[in-house]
Amino acid sequence: MQKYHGIWTALITPFNENQQVDYEALRKIIRHQVKAGVTGLVPCGTTGESPTLSLEEKKKIISFTQEELKSTDVGIIAGTGSNSTLESIELSKWASDQGVQAVLVVTPYYNKPSQSGLIQHFEAIANAVDCDVILYNVPCRTAVSLSIESIIHLAKHPNINAIKEASADMALIEHLAINLKEKNLNLQILSGDDATFYPSMKAGSTGVISVTSNLVPQKMVELYSAAQSNKRNQAEEIHNQLTPLFNDLFIESNPTPIKTAMANAGWCLNNVRLPLAPLEPSNLERLNQTLSEVLQ
Repeated sequence: MQKYHGIWTALITPFNENQQVDYEALRKIIRHQVKAGVTGLVPCGTTGESPTLSLEEKKKIISFTQEELKSTDVGIIAGTGSNSTLESIELSKWASDQGVQAVLVVTPYYNKPSQSGLIQHFEAIANAVDCDVILYNVPCRTAVSLSIESIIHLAKHPNINAIKEASADMALIEHLAINLKEKNLNLQILSGDDATFYPSMKAGSTGVISVTSNLVPQKMVELYSAAQSNKRNQAEEIHNQLTPLFNDLFIESNPTPIKTAMANAGWCLNNVRLPLAPLEPSNLERLNQTLSEVLQ
Protein backbone atom coordinates (compact mmCIF):
# COMPACT_ATOMS: atom_id res chain seq x y z
CA MET A 1 0.00 0.00 0.00
CA GLN A 2 1.28 3.46 -0.95
CA LYS A 3 0.71 5.84 1.95
CA TYR A 4 2.66 8.57 0.21
CA HIS A 5 1.69 9.14 -3.40
CA GLY A 6 0.30 11.83 -5.66
CA ILE A 7 0.72 15.60 -5.35
CA TRP A 8 1.82 17.07 -2.02
CA THR A 9 2.14 20.85 -2.17
CA ALA A 10 5.13 22.39 -0.39
CA LEU A 11 3.18 25.39 0.88
CA ILE A 12 4.56 28.90 0.68
CA THR A 13 4.24 31.02 3.81
CA PRO A 14 2.55 34.28 2.77
CA PHE A 15 3.69 37.40 4.64
CA ASN A 16 1.84 40.70 5.00
CA GLU A 17 3.30 44.19 4.57
CA ASN A 18 4.81 43.92 8.08
CA GLN A 19 6.54 40.60 7.30
CA GLN A 20 4.17 38.72 9.60
CA VAL A 21 2.42 35.51 8.52
CA ASP A 22 -0.70 36.38 6.52
CA TYR A 23 -3.16 33.75 7.72
CA GLU A 24 -6.05 34.96 5.55
CA ALA A 25 -3.91 34.52 2.44
CA LEU A 26 -2.77 31.13 3.73
CA ARG A 27 -6.40 30.08 4.29
CA LYS A 28 -7.30 30.96 0.68
CA ILE A 29 -4.29 29.06 -0.66
CA ILE A 30 -5.08 25.97 1.42
CA ARG A 31 -8.72 25.93 0.36
CA HIS A 32 -7.72 26.28 -3.30
CA GLN A 33 -5.34 23.33 -2.90
CA VAL A 34 -8.08 21.19 -1.36
CA LYS A 35 -10.49 22.08 -4.17
CA ALA A 36 -7.86 21.16 -6.77
CA GLY A 37 -7.62 17.64 -5.36
CA VAL A 38 -4.06 17.47 -4.07
CA THR A 39 -3.17 14.49 -1.91
CA GLY A 40 -1.65 16.56 0.86
CA LEU A 41 0.04 19.74 2.05
CA VAL A 42 3.49 20.32 3.51
CA PRO A 43 3.71 23.46 5.66
CA CYS A 44 7.01 24.80 7.03
CA GLY A 45 9.33 23.20 4.51
CA THR A 46 12.00 24.96 2.47
CA THR A 47 9.32 26.52 0.27
CA GLY A 48 7.65 27.81 3.44
CA GLU A 49 10.87 29.63 4.39
CA SER A 50 11.36 27.45 7.45
CA PRO A 51 14.87 28.76 8.24
CA THR A 52 13.42 32.21 8.97
CA LEU A 53 10.31 31.07 10.85
CA SER A 54 10.40 31.04 14.63
CA LEU A 55 9.47 27.87 16.51
CA GLU A 56 6.18 29.46 17.60
CA GLU A 57 5.39 30.53 14.03
CA LYS A 58 6.00 26.99 12.80
CA LYS A 59 3.68 25.56 15.42
CA LYS A 60 0.95 28.07 14.61
CA ILE A 61 1.22 27.47 10.84
CA ILE A 62 1.09 23.69 11.28
CA SER A 63 -1.90 23.93 13.63
CA PHE A 64 -3.64 26.38 11.29
CA THR A 65 -3.15 24.03 8.33
CA GLN A 66 -4.46 21.09 10.36
CA GLU A 67 -7.55 23.05 11.33
CA GLU A 68 -8.25 23.93 7.70
CA LEU A 69 -7.89 20.29 6.65
CA LYS A 70 -9.81 18.64 9.48
CA SER A 71 -13.02 18.08 7.47
CA THR A 72 -11.17 16.92 4.34
CA ASP A 73 -9.26 13.81 3.31
CA VAL A 74 -6.17 15.89 2.44
CA GLY A 75 -3.09 14.81 4.37
CA ILE A 76 -0.50 16.91 6.19
CA ILE A 77 3.24 16.42 6.43
CA ALA A 78 4.81 18.96 8.77
CA GLY A 79 8.27 20.31 8.03
CA THR A 80 10.15 19.92 11.31
CA GLY A 81 13.79 19.44 10.38
CA SER A 82 16.74 21.70 11.06
CA ASN A 83 20.49 21.37 11.48
CA SER A 84 20.02 20.83 15.22
CA THR A 85 18.99 17.33 16.21
CA LEU A 86 17.58 18.49 19.56
CA GLU A 87 15.51 21.24 17.91
CA SER A 88 14.28 18.80 15.25
CA ILE A 89 13.26 16.33 17.95
CA GLU A 90 11.38 19.02 19.88
CA LEU A 91 9.31 20.21 16.92
CA SER A 92 8.83 16.72 15.48
CA LYS A 93 7.56 15.39 18.80
CA TRP A 94 5.22 18.36 19.16
CA ALA A 95 3.85 17.84 15.62
CA SER A 96 3.46 14.11 16.25
CA ASP A 97 1.52 14.83 19.43
CA GLN A 98 -0.76 17.15 17.41
CA GLY A 99 -1.66 14.26 15.14
CA VAL A 100 0.08 15.08 11.86
CA GLN A 101 0.37 12.22 9.37
CA ALA A 102 4.13 12.60 9.11
CA VAL A 103 7.07 14.92 9.69
CA LEU A 104 9.49 15.92 6.95
CA VAL A 105 13.07 16.02 8.23
CA VAL A 106 15.81 17.53 6.10
CA THR A 107 19.44 16.42 6.19
CA PRO A 108 21.24 18.83 8.55
CA TYR A 109 22.64 21.78 6.63
CA TYR A 110 25.93 23.57 7.29
CA ASN A 111 27.12 20.99 9.87
CA LYS A 112 28.08 18.55 7.05
CA PRO A 113 27.72 15.38 9.17
CA SER A 114 29.13 12.01 8.16
CA GLN A 115 26.85 9.17 7.06
CA SER A 116 27.04 7.84 10.60
CA GLY A 117 25.97 11.24 11.95
CA LEU A 118 23.09 11.42 9.46
CA ILE A 119 21.85 7.97 10.47
CA GLN A 120 22.00 8.80 14.17
CA HIS A 121 20.24 12.14 13.55
CA PHE A 122 17.27 10.55 11.78
CA GLU A 123 17.05 7.59 14.16
CA ALA A 124 16.98 9.91 17.18
CA ILE A 125 14.04 11.80 15.67
CA ALA A 126 12.23 8.64 14.56
CA ASN A 127 12.62 7.17 18.06
CA ALA A 128 11.01 10.27 19.59
CA VAL A 129 7.77 10.37 17.57
CA ASP A 130 4.66 8.28 17.04
CA CYS A 131 4.01 9.45 13.47
CA ASP A 132 5.79 8.65 10.21
CA VAL A 133 9.13 10.26 9.42
CA ILE A 134 9.96 11.28 5.86
CA LEU A 135 13.64 11.72 5.07
CA TYR A 136 14.44 14.81 3.00
CA ASN A 137 17.53 14.61 0.80
CA VAL A 138 18.37 17.91 -0.93
CA PRO A 139 22.16 18.11 -1.33
CA CYS A 140 22.12 21.32 -3.40
CA ARG A 141 20.92 23.18 -0.30
CA THR A 142 22.49 21.25 2.55
CA ALA A 143 25.94 20.24 1.23
CA VAL A 144 25.36 16.63 2.35
CA SER A 145 23.58 13.69 0.76
CA LEU A 146 22.29 10.45 2.19
CA SER A 147 23.93 7.48 0.52
CA ILE A 148 21.82 4.60 -0.76
CA GLU A 149 23.34 2.43 1.99
CA SER A 150 22.27 4.93 4.67
CA ILE A 151 18.75 5.17 3.23
CA ILE A 152 18.45 1.38 3.19
CA HIS A 153 19.60 1.25 6.81
CA LEU A 154 17.09 3.92 7.86
CA ALA A 155 14.27 2.26 5.91
CA LYS A 156 14.35 -0.59 8.43
CA HIS A 157 13.13 1.76 11.17
CA PRO A 158 9.36 1.27 11.67
CA ASN A 159 8.67 5.01 11.76
CA ILE A 160 10.66 5.91 8.62
CA ASN A 161 8.32 5.30 5.71
CA ALA A 162 9.29 7.61 2.84
CA ILE A 163 11.98 9.85 1.42
CA LYS A 164 11.70 13.15 -0.41
CA GLU A 165 14.49 12.81 -2.94
CA ALA A 166 15.32 16.24 -4.32
CA SER A 167 18.70 15.57 -5.92
CA ALA A 168 17.12 15.27 -9.42
CA ASP A 169 19.37 12.22 -9.89
CA MET A 170 17.35 9.68 -11.88
CA ALA A 171 20.04 7.03 -11.53
CA LEU A 172 19.98 7.37 -7.74
CA ILE A 173 16.19 7.04 -7.63
CA GLU A 174 16.25 4.01 -9.90
CA HIS A 175 19.03 2.28 -7.93
CA LEU A 176 17.33 3.09 -4.65
CA ALA A 177 14.01 1.68 -5.86
CA ILE A 178 15.74 -1.52 -7.00
CA ASN A 179 17.59 -1.90 -3.69
CA LEU A 180 14.44 -1.36 -1.65
CA LYS A 181 12.55 -3.94 -3.69
CA GLU A 182 15.37 -6.49 -3.41
CA LYS A 183 15.43 -6.07 0.37
CA ASN A 184 11.62 -6.07 0.64
CA LEU A 185 11.60 -2.62 2.27
CA ASN A 186 8.49 -0.49 1.80
CA LEU A 187 10.09 2.96 1.81
CA GLN A 188 8.23 5.15 -0.68
CA ILE A 189 10.10 7.64 -2.82
CA LEU A 190 8.60 11.08 -3.32
CA SER A 191 10.26 13.32 -5.88
CA GLY A 192 11.36 16.69 -4.56
CA ASP A 193 12.03 18.17 -7.98
CA ASP A 194 9.17 19.22 -10.24
CA ALA A 195 11.19 19.15 -13.45
CA THR A 196 12.09 15.48 -13.01
CA PHE A 197 8.90 14.38 -11.25
CA TYR A 198 7.34 12.70 -14.30
CA PRO A 199 10.55 10.88 -15.29
CA SER A 200 11.08 9.88 -11.66
CA MET A 201 7.76 8.03 -11.63
CA LYS A 202 9.15 5.75 -14.30
CA ALA A 203 12.22 5.22 -12.10
CA GLY A 204 10.25 4.29 -9.00
CA SER A 205 8.85 7.38 -7.27
CA THR A 206 5.22 7.40 -6.15
CA GLY A 207 4.55 11.13 -6.17
CA VAL A 208 6.03 14.56 -5.59
CA ILE A 209 6.35 17.23 -2.93
CA SER A 210 5.87 20.10 -5.34
CA VAL A 211 6.66 23.79 -5.48
CA THR A 212 4.80 24.35 -8.75
CA SER A 213 1.54 22.99 -7.37
CA ASN A 214 1.22 26.14 -5.22
CA LEU A 215 0.39 27.92 -8.47
CA VAL A 216 -1.17 25.21 -10.67
CA PRO A 217 -2.34 22.43 -8.34
CA GLN A 218 -4.96 21.08 -10.74
CA LYS A 219 -2.45 20.76 -13.58
CA MET A 220 -0.06 18.86 -11.30
CA VAL A 221 -2.88 16.55 -10.21
CA GLU A 222 -3.73 15.95 -13.89
CA LEU A 223 -0.08 15.16 -14.63
CA TYR A 224 0.10 12.63 -11.82
CA SER A 225 -3.22 11.03 -12.76
CA ALA A 226 -2.19 10.69 -16.41
CA ALA A 227 1.17 9.18 -15.45
CA GLN A 228 -0.44 6.83 -12.94
CA SER A 229 -2.99 5.68 -15.54
CA ASN A 230 -0.28 5.10 -18.16
CA LYS A 231 -1.76 7.80 -20.40
CA ARG A 232 1.68 8.55 -21.73
CA ASN A 233 0.73 11.08 -24.43
CA GLN A 234 -1.39 13.12 -22.02
CA ALA A 235 1.26 13.00 -19.30
CA GLU A 236 4.02 14.06 -21.66
CA GLU A 237 1.89 16.88 -23.05
CA ILE A 238 1.25 18.31 -19.58
CA HIS A 239 4.89 17.78 -18.54
CA ASN A 240 6.16 19.56 -21.66
CA GLN A 241 3.67 22.39 -21.16
CA LEU A 242 4.82 22.95 -17.58
CA THR A 243 8.57 22.41 -18.09
CA PRO A 244 9.39 26.11 -18.71
CA LEU A 245 7.57 26.90 -15.47
CA PHE A 246 9.36 24.09 -13.61
CA ASN A 247 12.66 25.58 -14.72
CA ASP A 248 11.95 29.27 -14.13
CA LEU A 249 10.46 28.74 -10.68
CA PHE A 250 14.07 27.96 -9.74
CA ILE A 251 15.64 30.83 -11.67
CA GLU A 252 16.70 32.09 -8.23
CA SER A 253 16.58 30.41 -4.84
CA ASN A 254 13.22 28.91 -3.95
CA PRO A 255 10.76 30.28 -2.82
CA THR A 256 11.45 33.74 -4.28
CA PRO A 257 10.20 32.84 -7.80
CA ILE A 258 7.08 30.96 -6.65
CA LYS A 259 6.23 33.80 -4.24
CA THR A 260 6.50 36.19 -7.20
CA ALA A 261 4.27 33.98 -9.34
CA MET A 262 1.71 33.59 -6.55
CA ALA A 263 1.65 37.36 -6.03
CA ASN A 264 1.10 37.87 -9.76
CA ALA A 265 -1.87 35.52 -9.52
CA GLY A 266 -3.31 37.47 -6.59
CA TRP A 267 -2.80 34.90 -3.84
CA CYS A 268 -0.47 36.89 -1.61
CA LEU A 269 1.90 39.82 -1.41
CA ASN A 270 5.28 39.39 -3.04
CA ASN A 271 7.17 39.34 0.26
CA VAL A 272 10.02 37.05 1.29
CA ARG A 273 12.07 37.33 4.47
CA LEU A 274 15.71 38.34 4.44
CA PRO A 275 18.21 37.05 3.56
CA LEU A 276 16.01 36.21 0.55
CA ALA A 277 15.31 39.21 -1.67
CA PRO A 278 13.03 40.05 -4.61
CA LEU A 279 13.97 38.69 -8.03
CA GLU A 280 16.60 40.50 -10.06
CA PRO A 281 14.91 42.59 -12.80
CA SER A 282 16.12 40.39 -15.66
CA ASN A 283 14.89 37.25 -13.91
CA LEU A 284 11.57 38.90 -13.09
CA GLU A 285 11.09 39.75 -16.76
CA ARG A 286 11.90 36.18 -17.79
CA LEU A 287 9.56 34.65 -15.20
CA ASN A 288 6.72 36.99 -16.16
CA GLN A 289 7.16 36.02 -19.80
CA THR A 290 7.06 32.32 -18.90
CA LEU A 291 3.97 32.80 -16.74
CA SER A 292 2.16 34.59 -19.56
CA GLU A 293 3.02 31.80 -22.01
CA VAL A 294 2.31 28.80 -19.78
CA LEU A 295 -0.79 30.12 -18.03
CA GLN A 296 -2.52 31.67 -21.05
